[in-house]
Amino acid sequence: MKRKFLYIKTTFIAIILLVACNDADKVEAEIAKINIDLNVSRFDREFAEATPSDLPKLKKIYPYLFPRQYPDSIWELKLKDTIQIELFDEVGKTFNDLELEKKELKALFQHIKYYFPQFTVPKVITLTSEVDYNSQVILADSLLLISLDTYLGPEHHFYQDIQNYIANGLDRKFMISDVAENFAYQVVPRLNDRTFLSNMLYYGKILYLKDKLMPNADHAIKMKYSQDQLEWAMANEEPIWRNFIEQEHLYSTDKVLNLRFLEPAPFSKFGLELDNESPGRLGQYIGWQIVDSFMRSNEITLQQLFRIPAEELFKKSKYTPSR
Repeated sequence: MKRKFLYIKTTFIAIILLVACNDADKVEAEIAKINIDLNVSRFDREFAEATPSDLPKLKKIYPYLFPRQYPDSIWELKLKDTIQIELFDEVGKTFNDLELEKKELKALFQHIKYYFPQFTVPKVITLTSEVDYNSQVILADSLLLISLDTYLGPEHHFYQDIQNYIANGLDRKFMISDVAENFAYQVVPRLNDRTFLSNMLYYGKILYLKDKLMPNADHAIKMKYSQDQLEWAMANEEPIWRNFIEQEHLYSTDKVLNLRFLEPAPFSKFGLELDNESPGRLGQYIGWQIVDSFMRSNEITLQQLFRIPAEELFKKSKYTPSR
């Protein structure tokens, strides 16, 4: 009898998974039909190949990239600066073309348009920003600015004075994920609740949305982790959660917890010997798992998810950390 029950249970689960996969396939088929007019301009190349006489034309095409307070002499000096020239050359070597990124951007915009029909596909402009890694991607109104010099790879000599945990994110493979995240920050509101739990779930919603917008991307890419870091987080999910509970972090409003577990850092700070082994931002990872658990138990839209208070979401998530 027990064996028969297990057989029926296993068959039932298999049917549920099959139905879920079929539904996902139908959604992806619909998304693939969405027409996207993708326009990518290589300003980085146009400027690198320009002469002083080309500046008026460039300023007319890209007025937003030439602040009025800067005279033409500034741009002329930049065209001759040896460091800038090397920067342009290195970007040109790494990004000889953007065919893969164009394909992935199109897929991302199709997914955004499916879930957010009012979304306007932006004009994409690639540029250099003197390695301003705090502004790798800027999505504003009808423009998407991508600083290619912040995606040359973690081992690049331009990044030798940058801390490893930051340099590791300066990789081409994270570009589309950064665009998706930039969009997510614009549509997921921060609620008034300032508890650690609420902050965790805010990032959890961001990551869950990236899941929907980038269904074929590796989870490590979405977290901006290495594969080893993701596997560490997965393997230690239960003790991480237990630590948060035992230390009574969930309903604390101590901002230090954000620094320890949510904001970029070389590792998460539990105050234990294993800290140096851990990746940073583990609170974001846990928030993601809670939101994912909630969405598997509740049929609501993304827009409804974004506005659910942390306490309600947590209680209805039935979250049980993996061991």
